[in-house]
Amino acid sequence: MSSIPLRAVAIVLAVGCALAAFAPAADARVTQIVIDSKPSPAYDGKSFGRAGPYERITGRALGEIDPRDPRNAVINDLDLAPRNARGLVEYEATFTLWQPADPAKASGVLIYAVPNRGNRLLVPAFHVGGDPGDGFFFNRGDIILSSGWQGDVRGRPGAETITVPVAKNRDGSSITGPVLARFSDVPKGATTLPSAYAPASLDTSRATLTRRASEDGAVVPLAPGDWAFADCRTTPFPGTPDPTRVSIKGGFDPAYLYELVYTAKDPPVLGIGLAATRDIVSFFRHGGKVDGGTDNPVRAKVSHVVAQGISQAGNFVRTFLHLGFNEDEAGRVVWDGANAHVAARQLPINFRFALPGGAAGMYEPGSEGVLWWGDYEDKARGRKSAGLLARCRAAGTCPKVFETFGSAEFWGLRMSPNLVGTGADRDIPLPPTVRRYYFPGTTHGGGRGGSTEAAKASDRFELADNPNPQTETMRALMVALIDWVVSDTAPPASRYPLCAAGQLVRPDHRAMGFPLIPGTPLPDNLLNRFLDYDFGPDFRANDMTGRISIQPPVIRQVIASLVPKVDADGNEVGGVPSVLHQAPLGTYVGWNVARTGFAKGRNAGFSGGYIPFAKTEVERLESGDPRPSLEERYRDHAGYVAAVKAAAERLVEQRFLLPDDAARLVREAEASDVLRGGGNE
Repeated sequence: MSSIPLRAVAIVLAVGCALAAFAPAADARVTQIVIDSKPSPAYDGKSFGRAGPYERITGRALGEIDPRDPRNAVINDLDLAPRNARGLVEYEATFTLWQPADPAKASGVLIYAVPNRGNRLLVPAFHVGGDPGDGFFFNRGDIILSSGWQGDVRGRPGAETITVPVAKNRDGSSITGPVLARFSDVPKGATTLPSAYAPASLDTSRATLTRRASEDGAVVPLAPGDWAFADCRTTPFPGTPDPTRVSIKGGFDPAYLYELVYTAKDPPVLGIGLAATRDIVSFFRHGGKVDGGTDNPVRAKVSHVVAQGISQAGNFVRTFLHLGFNEDEAGRVVWDGANAHVAARQLPINFRFALPGGAAGMYEPGSEGVLWWGDYEDKARGRKSAGLLARCRAAGTCPKVFETFGSAEFWGLRMSPNLVGTGADRDIPLPPTVRRYYFPGTTHGGGRGGSTEAAKASDRFELADNPNPQTETMRALMVALIDWVVSDTAPPASRYPLCAAGQLVRPDHRAMGFPLIPGTPLPDNLLNRFLDYDFGPDFRANDMTGRISIQPPVIRQVIASLVPKVDADGNEVGGVPSVLHQAPLGTYVGWNVARTGFAKGRNAGFSGGYIPFAKTEVERLESGDPRPSLEERYRDHAGYVAAVKAAAERLVEQRFLLPDDAARLVREAEASDVLRGGGNE
């Protein structure tokens, strides 16, 4: 990223969110289960392995949370939420449940699939062929549960959602506070964009809207009369007044970034989503009948729970554990195991006017909190020693944890401090209940896989799409995590790049050892830099709670970050390389360069790239490519298949690949076009 000037902004609000004093807890719990769809055959009654057909149930969980219970004291503004006659705060969350139609065939394992922005990702992410694909979890007889936790996801059919109350001042008046919204790479010709929170006033003279051509470019304010809190989708500017939308005269220009700072009102108590998840999972694990007589559909069928979250949902897993929600109100463990996948930050959910849908953009909170599993003293930011598992360790409720991620998390999501701290000078040891597995050379969530010489070009990015997959490795690791939880079978040892081994270096091509490939961009200046923000004195950074009073925040400093070293091909070293990475057809990177829009010339978020090898030595020499060609590596198609088979066998032996997946990958290589028709065949 280009350099960003440090700025001093001083907008401070009065402190006003003290938590209520502790009082004996009432019987806070899931009070009612409403079944919206009776158990019905899932996937047209398809039978899955030994488990047979599945059934799907959708419904809503109604619950209460006690503000006086010390387990809930960390929920920001819970003391300012309206209460019922019993002094409890209410919520209503959707849920979806999959279980074997024959209860006797259930495995006893409940997979809690954390939704991502209301979307259920677990099944399509792990099942070859999509949803339900090969029925990976269904074949095992696992029960799968998703439930709504994100209170600002509303009005989208089929999404998992939760309704939470709005916090109010004690006199009943609206709570207000500063909010920052940034709009970039907007659709060409767009006149109206959604806003996150309703403004306290529709008067645009009380807010500021600016635009700029680059992050460090000149900031140009727009006149109050040239934009409005309004909807212009069907009527010309200034349109119809609407507190949920922002419109601009003449439409938004995709070449610019627009930054809006305004005073918002009525913050929902979004942190309730953490407690609701705790109580809903605990109910399905332990509960019987609830008020009204509805029975728990999986009563007495669950012996172990493993949570799995991808990207934003993985951040939820990290924050859920950090804030102590893995202990239910009876003091029991909620999740026995947890996998935070491609997740580098804490979730921005538990502070006033939070925006849980953020994705590590400029000025977005997320990396301010504790980032490391083991205790670490954050001297660079002046923080005491802390770790993500401190609360559950004190309560004796920590799960067994798998952390899994790839290259794009270093380049786009600021992963470095999780491994080497803000000092970027030493490896932070992992606790004994945590394993970490790194997937070198992968894009965010992994690529499509497959063996083909053809590169899938991108209209948006300079490099072709990165096909390097994560799915097969993740399937093997989920089996290992479940075995660790259920039978205490030790999983494979952690595999990730280490500072002490010289596998983590500065993010420039010389330090990385990245080759000079004619016509190909270098990774220099593409890292999404780790910035130390000052959000004001009322923001408690380690727990990411309280309230923000400075928008945009002041940038105190740039935190040093490292990235993985690469070999002579430009492929990363360390971690658990996929079969495709071990028998490469090109260079697989976790970064890419935007071709158009406001981000042109900069790192393209979390989209990794691919630089294919030349097919022949002659082609390589003509282009000046220093990397050996496919023929120089494998000689012919049979040589390539042999390399794939050897890589697959190694991974199976190391328990990073399931035998069935290994056999499928070898078959795909045999059927591929790699070095067919010519050369030395």
